[in-house]
Amino acid sequence: MTESLAPANVVALCRDCLTEYGQDRLVCATCGSDRMARHRELGRLTMAHIDCDAFYAAIEKRDNPALADKPVLIGGGTRGVVTTACYIARKYGPRSAMPMFKALEMCPQAIVIKPDMAKYKAVAKQIREIFETATPLVEPVSVDEAFLDLSGTQALFRRSAAATLAHVAREIERNIRITVSIGLSDVKFLAKMASDADKPRGFFVIGRGDAVNFLHDLPVTRLPGVGPALASRLKVDGMFTIGDLQRKQAAELSARYGETGAALAQLARGFDEREVRTDREAKSVSAETTFDRDVADPKELEQRLWPMCERVADRLKAQSLSGSTVTLKLKTTRFRLVSRHQRLAAPTQLAEVIFRAARLMLAKEANGTVKFRLIGAGVDHLGDAAAADPTDLFGLANTDGTAQIAKVEQVMDAVRAKFGRAAIAKGRGLDRKGRGPGSRGKS
Repeated sequence: MTESLAPANVVALCRDCLTEYGQDRLVCATCGSDRMARHRELGRLTMAHIDCDAFYAAIEKRDNPALADKPVLIGGGTRGVVTTACYIARKYGPRSAMPMFKALEMCPQAIVIKPDMAKYKAVAKQIREIFETATPLVEPVSVDEAFLDLSGTQALFRRSAAATLAHVAREIERNIRITVSIGLSDVKFLAKMASDADKPRGFFVIGRGDAVNFLHDLPVTRLPGVGPALASRLKVDGMFTIGDLQRKQAAELSARYGETGAALAQLARGFDEREVRTDREAKSVSAETTFDRDVADPKELEQRLWPMCERVADRLKAQSLSGSTVTLKLKTTRFRLVSRHQRLAAPTQLAEVIFRAARLMLAKEANGTVKFRLIGAGVDHLGDAAAADPTDLFGLANTDGTAQIAKVEQVMDAVRAKFGRAAIAKGRGLDRKGRGPGSRGKS
């Protein structure tokens, strides 16, 4: 960062290098990119909707580079419908849910591919794992989109939620090799509208101050829950746009449409009380980083592993969790994923304990000849923090020194909480020049 900013003060963000600014900028002063997210409320908004761009088609193009500049339709043959149309095909008119024969009339040169749902679901799972490195509050809407609530993550990552979302998009591009579009707001349905407003590879913001004007000219059918039947009733009463609803008093709409009218009055002004609902409890906590250059040296890989273990420990502590199994994740330069697991003698939430287990697994995989582009650490078999890192009956250290490790980390956590993360660090996180891994790679 070029400035020392509280996340709430951020009004511009470079989506490429994640530099944050307290004043509006068209071009990043750090990397020269013009891919800037800019909004006066940028640093205060935490509700996001992320949508994969032409998801099925993007995966097929990723796996077959010969399709890169071709119009591609995913669907069930000439008698079926279009499941996904790539952006090249869309220029000719085809859209999702359109009969395939009609799409091929519009774009006869399109290449039709039968959906491979098993492959798409596997990729969706990988994307979900990246989402969960940013926040545990992830609500999948479908296989290729989700809501994320990033409230509370600013203190954890020491950056705005917007910067964390840009990081997520960058990680998906680097590791999954597809793109996503991000909508950021303060409520769910505005975040969804924002992600729809800027595609592909977009980042659109609708702030609280924008809501009424943004919604004003849109048709009533853009509001959640307004289907054909309700839209017809509204049109009979002269309400075609959301602006028409905005001109009505809440009491008037409630009298006419009951609870639905009260909800419409809120939605028309950009208010949405729905919270992000996770479909399951978190099964794992993880962190990973993609290197700027491939790394083969075991010592450097070990050094890059340590901050990932610290990040996992931070998240466990923040969520009052512990984990019983440590996972090491590596990805080779040819995108081969290596995943190794080790069961612990007792649940932990300590970075040092996680690191020691992961380091042993790393030593078996990194011999100096294989180059890696990514490293990650995680824990699963999660449980309550009360079970973490038990001592013996007298409160003394176990044979592995867990009690002493816990005391050291408690002191480090207290110092960081007061003075910031950079105030104290272990030597293994620094290179020979005293620099942290962030100076040579990005996480």
